[in-house]
Amino acid sequence: MKQLIVTADDFGAAAEVNDAVERAHREGILSAASLMVAAPAAAQAVAIAGRNPRLRVGLHLVLVEGRPVLPPCEIPDLVDASGHLRTDMARAGAAMFFFPKVRAQLEREIAAQFAAFAATGLALDHVNAHKHFHLHPTIASAILRQACAHGVKGARVPLEPQAVLGRIEKRKACGVARLTAPFAKSLRRRFARAGIAAPDAVFGLAWSGAMTAERLRGLIENLPPGLSEIYMHPATGAYPGSAPGYQYAAELAALTDLRLPALLAARNIRLGGFADFIT
Repeated sequence: MKQLIVTADDFGAAAEVNDAVERAHREGILSAASLMVAAPAAAQAVAIAGRNPRLRVGLHLVLVEGRPVLPPCEIPDLVDASGHLRTDMARAGAAMFFFPKVRAQLEREIAAQFAAFAATGLALDHVNAHKHFHLHPTIASAILRQACAHGVKGARVPLEPQAVLGRIEKRKACGVARLTAPFAKSLRRRFARAGIAAPDAVFGLAWSGAMTAERLRGLIENLPPGLSEIYMHPATGAYPGSAPGYQYAAELAALTDLRLPALLAARNIRLGGFADFIT
């Protein structure tokens, strides 16, 4: 039997995201969500998770383009003048790699986000990072230390099989996937050594913010053997801080496509969260 995790990222970012997550879980095939613990609507997201116990919730670590958990004065090299996490991802990543004081701040912020998730009382289903920043080796090391301390068993490693995408629509190979693959393969090995399982295939890189109903159905029809994750960004509409050009409402519509449950059953695909497939 093929196994599938369908995840919504950015849970807690806004009411528009939270409402879509609850609807996609109750009325559609959404089986998991990744929580931004310091985001503006995080408390509402936790309440939604509490009344939807079958929704598996993990930690979506935010280390760029968002709010930190710690006061900005405690992590001055991770934030900008407004107190928000930096948006210059390349320069921030270089500082994290080269400067011990920045690494120390990073370690504290990651620990604080894990602690904030633990304080929700929700079971920690998985961990990943906003913008896939956990591919950064320094960030990965810090995550591994906290993940082991908090008993994490599952994590996302963004390795997207290009051949599967090519069977759905004619397209050029995803440049992002090609560039990140060596880092992702290294991360998978590091997670495996720590006893943290990752899906065999992850889908969402090439069509980030554009996972239409046709593409989602195509992925289900062409799902490879083993455990796969499809991650998406549903919302009822744009919200403060949302990404320009993302088809939020279309992704919600895709997740609630009435044809999908029958398609999953016909393909003998079992749906769940990391906790449902990883012992």
